[in-house]
Order: sequence, then C-alpha cells, then structure tokens
Amino acid sequence: MQITVLGKSPAWQDREGACSSYLVREGGFSLLIDCGSGAFAKLRRFVDYRRLDAVLISHLHADHILDLVPFSYGLMYSPRSAQAHLLAPATAGADGSRPALWAPPGALDTFRHLTGSWGAESLIEDAFVAREYEPDGTLDLGPLRVRFCEVPHYTRCFAIELGAATGVCFTFGADCAPNDGIVEFASGTDLLFLEATLMAPESGPLRGHMTAREAGEHARRAHARRLVLTHFSDELDAGWVRDEAVAGFGSPVDLAREGAEFTV
Repeated sequence: MQITVLGKSPAWQDREGACSSYLVREGGFSLLIDCGSGAFAKLRRFVDYRRLDAVLISHLHADHILDLVPFSYGLMYSPRSAQAHLLAPATAGADGSRPALWAPPGALDTFRHLTGSWGAESLIEDAFVAREYEPDGTLDLGPLRVRFCEVPHYTRCFAIELGAATGVCFTFGADCAPNDGIVEFASGTDLLFLEATLMAPESGPLRGHMTAREAGEHARRAHARRLVLTHFSDELDAGWVRDEAVAGFGSPVDLAREGAEFTV
C-alpha cells in the first residue's frame, strides 16, 4: 500500500501548499482520503482525476472538503469529460464512470447547502456517486477494508483504518484532541498518521487538536510501528515539531510534506 501526501496543512494553507489530502494506492485501486483546499491541483500531479476510484472524507470542516468543488467541476465540465457539451446534470455518470464519494452522516445536506449558495445544489452529487457511510460499520473499497473510529473534535470526526489483504494496516487519525479511543483503534498499526496542529494544548475544557508531543505519546501507547506527523503549519519550526514528537514516541518520526510517499 502506497500513501502519497497531497496536502498536510492545517486550516490555513502552507505557502504553495494544500490542506488535508492523502492519495492511497493498492493493487491498482486509487483512493483519496479528504480533499481540502488546494488538494485537487496536487492530485493531478499523480493520477488522472477522472480515473480515481473513490474519495473518503473524515469530517466536514472546510480544510478537509473544499476542493470537492473544483474536483466536481472538473468531472462535470472538463474538455475530456462526457459533460463537456453541458449535458443536463441528470445524465451525469450514466456510464457509471463517476468516482465513489463516501462521507460522514449529514454530508449530503452539507454539500447541498455549500454549493446551493450559488445555485448549484446538486453539483457534488452529480459529479460523484455520493453516499454517507455508517461509522459503526465497515466498507470494502476495492482491495481495502475500511473501519472508522469517532474521535473528539469540534464536529463529528472519524479516524480511518485501511487494511489490505496482505495484512498491512494504515491508520489516519484525522483531526482530534487527545483521547484513548485512537490509541485502541490504532493498536499495532503499521503506519499511523497523527495531527500535530498545536504548539501547546488549547486552554479550556473543549479541545480539538493535539501537539506534536501528544501525538508521539499516543503513537507510543498504540505501539504503532511508524509515525508520521501531519496537519501542522509551515510557520512552525519543523525540527522542533520532530523533536517534540520523538520525545513522546521514543523512536524516529517522519513529517508529512507534499509529495512524500510512504509504503507499508
């Protein structure tokens, strides 16, 4: 299984960067986890977006979904698309060629509200085969078995586990505050991506993110074989971020960067 970082920025993009988005390829199947601001252009460096098999969304914050909009326009109206001649949206995807889009409960209403604000309510549903997943269930996407774990954030948010027939496992922690659930969910994973948004813990009882040291501590408790930090700004010193995570993890740590590839 190969994971390519398309965007690792937090809610504001790094210079020339993109927000949360990760391309996963396994056995000829291609899956995009999240599609944040700037991610669609990055995706085009690695795959033909019209041949992407599926998109999987962890939660509905803007920095994880906004580039579904240009992605949808590309699928619908690019010169290479069957929709290039502005066929009625109701005919979109009649050949079954649309990528699947799996998103959390309530996503379809959110998408309609977002694009409906400029009169294109069904844009995303016309471009993709869009469905809401059951967080307590599993999905079989091509050769990948998908599981979910709800994690504490400012909106409903789900960590994602991808398991392959070879037995390897990749876990994406999404955006989350410190919590025991992600430790149990990621137990023994081959590759763990955890966010490291903060320099210091948020004040007050409501938290939604982790520091690099907290991410390292969570990975150590989960006995993850490898840890990659993501969702941190280029305005943080990368060396400090790594050192903090190593102090928590007790082993070397990788930092996500655009174009970086990880194989499990």
